Amino acid sequence: MSEPLPFLDPNLDLAAEILRLKRERDAVLLAHYYQLDEIQDLADHLGDSLQLAQAASKTTARVICFAGVHFMAETAKILNPDRTVIVPDLTAGCSLDEGCPVEAFRAWRAKYPDAVAVTYINCSAAVKAESDYICTSSNAARIVAAIPRDKQILFAPDRNLARHVMKVTGRELVVWQSSCVVHETFSERRIIALKERHKDAVLIAHPECEEPVLRLAEFIGSTTALISHVVNSAHATFIVATEPGVLHQMRKLAPGKTLLAAPPQDETCSCSECSYMKKNTLEKLYLCLRDLAPQVDVPEPIRSRARIPIDRMLALS
Repeated sequence: MSEPLPFLDPNLDLAAEILRLKRERDAVLLAHYYQLDEIQDLADHLGDSLQLAQAASKTTARVICFAGVHFMAETAKILNPDRTVIVPDLTAGCSLDEGCPVEAFRAWRAKYPDAVAVTYINCSAAVKAESDYICTSSNAARIVAAIPRDKQILFAPDRNLARHVMKVTGRELVVWQSSCVVHETFSERRIIALKERHKDAVLIAHPECEEPVLRLAEFIGSTTALISHVVNSAHATFIVATEPGVLHQMRKLAPGKTLLAAPPQDETCSCSECSYMKKNTLEKLYLCLRDLAPQVDVPEPIRSRARIPIDRMLALS
């Protein structure tokens, strides 16, 4: 559980304080598209997992403040061992990460000693260290396609992304059976009903979604690809099947378009929001920059081993 926050002066201008602390700490703020709107608006680099990994690999800042989830901050630390990496909430995790413990992953790999392991970036540093390539939803198909066709490929941990990659590349994969708790919640039935009410709406979906939703989608892509599609498409109305935090950037970049969040199966909950991403708040962001804590570390030799498949991904991206 997260620690209770200390008392903060209610008159404190948190946004102004965060900007001040960034300057004083020589800190760069990396934020994912699923973060709260007010955090996105303060970011130096806003992006999906690939873009943020690329930004982390290039930064010269002394401090990296990562407004995302734990595996993302670990990736920044893997790429920047000599820099301080801090996060607003150390307990902001990921269901895919949690669904792929390193001991089980290592045992699974051992069953296929000659296979190449391609692992989605949504995993721990320890699992990355046991992998041959890391990928994101932006480049998974490209990385799989680059592997010689005579090699067997293991793909972990997201089964839905794996299914999409197999369809795009025509390659058979041995797949770890986990999924994202956010992207598996979307309701095929309720999306169809929403499309009936909005006849001109185009469904766009992240490849982590379940197959029934992807079958309905007119466009499938990474978070960044979904944003670009909304901006560049001639269509005016979109149903967006991914974490609704991305709608903030879509509205800023395509202000004349109508954006509808894809509905979850449970009408009584906000299940399509990532509870892990939403653990980060302006208050926590201010405190972590003020105190330079909590910090994220990746011990050796896990860090140096995990960097190899990340570097292979970046070279192919």
